[in-house]
Amino acid sequence: MKKFLSANEAVAHAAAQAGCAVASAYPGTPSTEILENIAKFKDFVKCEWAVNEKVAMETAIGTSMAGGRALTAMKHVGLNVAMDPLMTFTYVGATGGMVIVSADDPGMHSSQNEQDNRNIAKFARAPLFEPSDSQEAYDMTIAAFEVSEEFHVPAFIRLTTRTSHSSSLVDLGDFNPKRREPIPYEKNIRQRLPVPMFARGHRLAAQQRTADMEAASVISPLNRIEKGRADLGFITSAVAYQYVKEIFPEYSILKLGWTNPLPKALVADFAKRVEKLVVVEELDPFLEEQVKAMGLKVVEHKTELNMLELNADRLQNLRHELVGDVPEAKSAATDASLPTRPPVLCAGCGHRGVFYVLNKLGATVTGDIGCYTLGAFPPLNAMDTTICMGASIGNAAGMKKAGLKGRICAVLGDSTFFHSGMTGILSALYNGTPVTTVVLDNRITAMTGHQDNPGTGRTLAGDPAPVTEIGDIAKAMGYKKVVKVSADDLGELEKVLKDAMDGDDGALVIAYAPCRIAAKLTKEGLCEVDADKCKACGACFKMGCPAMTRGKEVRPDAFQMVIDPNQCAGCKQCQQVCKFGAIKRVR
Repeated sequence: MKKFLSANEAVAHAAAQAGCAVASAYPGTPSTEILENIAKFKDFVKCEWAVNEKVAMETAIGTSMAGGRALTAMKHVGLNVAMDPLMTFTYVGATGGMVIVSADDPGMHSSQNEQDNRNIAKFARAPLFEPSDSQEAYDMTIAAFEVSEEFHVPAFIRLTTRTSHSSSLVDLGDFNPKRREPIPYEKNIRQRLPVPMFARGHRLAAQQRTADMEAASVISPLNRIEKGRADLGFITSAVAYQYVKEIFPEYSILKLGWTNPLPKALVADFAKRVEKLVVVEELDPFLEEQVKAMGLKVVEHKTELNMLELNADRLQNLRHELVGDVPEAKSAATDASLPTRPPVLCAGCGHRGVFYVLNKLGATVTGDIGCYTLGAFPPLNAMDTTICMGASIGNAAGMKKAGLKGRICAVLGDSTFFHSGMTGILSALYNGTPVTTVVLDNRITAMTGHQDNPGTGRTLAGDPAPVTEIGDIAKAMGYKKVVKVSADDLGELEKVLKDAMDGDDGALVIAYAPCRIAAKLTKEGLCEVDADKCKACGACFKMGCPAMTRGKEVRPDAFQMVIDPNQCAGCKQCQQVCKFGAIKRVR
């Protein structure tokens, strides 16, 4: 059976084929589609969106300890959230096979930082598999479950944005998903209760396990030598292998798929077969440093490879430098005088009204991870910081403690509130630093593609779920003032936010407006401009709505506003900022 699949889809198919019992994750680009596709096999795999990556990891660990196979998936920064249970579980050890998919984002296409999570797999003394295409994503995921059970350790699959979202033909073999009987559970506190007296033994066992895994990786078919010209030999893995094959097709390659522990004996054997060694990898010199530590000489070159995302042009430049038979690649010309064009909030998005008002009130705004990060850009200019999920509240509390004067406000989305906002609120209130917190509640995890969360009333599988009310949680944690207001009612929003930020006790403001794409409200109505009434004052342009365009110039640098009917969602926010009644809703 063959299918055209992305690597994310291939991992999902492999999980079903391998008898995975439970899959738990938190959505994050580029890993989101893994769980969404596993949900298609819900008759065989129990799948769920956890409230954050730590809980997803802990759920998978529980499944593994009970003898079932488990998978958890997250983007690279999500693994930071899950590190606490991970690092202890690598001591405790897996019973049922457990696979951790870390989807890294070289080039930061949709992330606030760039990190190479191969380092975390090495740090955790866990086996690491790096697919270079969808077929390998399928094969390596199945292999990872087997290796996890054989060596009693969680196994990593490391994808990157290119592998996650690139599709190719995958031979699924005799694809037949079915439930797998769990390994019988046996109570064993010496193994599963890592108090110091037991954990010290686990540490020694982990050392031996690493040596055993290295021996297995040396003979694994996932690592292979591809013979070619011997004057240059390339050591590579993951998507970097594809670039090497494209630009250096005639040379010998050591293609590594099982990269931790590094199969040193295989590396040494390959080094003897070639005159010069070149290591090509993306991001950190993870392989190169280990190869050098073996005492092997690696070709030094000037072409920068270990920075941002690899591409064919950079490999062509490497060939130009090492072989000299191709010209240096020309980078695309850019005009530095042209302004950058950051993405904007959708037409009709309720977040826009909140940031418009916060800017008007002169607030210092600590932001968070989500669509609303776009509130930082002109013309809204209404966000000062973004660090990581849930950080907005702690950041605001820290600013307040440092004596920053003026209005301070933390802003985060509903899914982020459930993910890691609650602990920040609890800590701020407990320590006597009540901050005004605005939860932008659009009842969906919008940024990663409209996934459900505890506030939506649905599970990943589409089953009904209890709706968790943010206001009830805020009151239970100690907020005395909890206010819910429509994010589209700018007048009431300004009144509520001003009152909240100027008070001494802090407040939690729930600014509610449905995500217009998820709720299919993109054509709820239509607004238009009465040209006879428009004074070209420019107030409406301060909203930054993409449906607004420049019309007739009535005086130098003063333009009437025209609403694009193909983009207008009928939210009426622009109508509320017009002092001359020039904007009306026509449908």
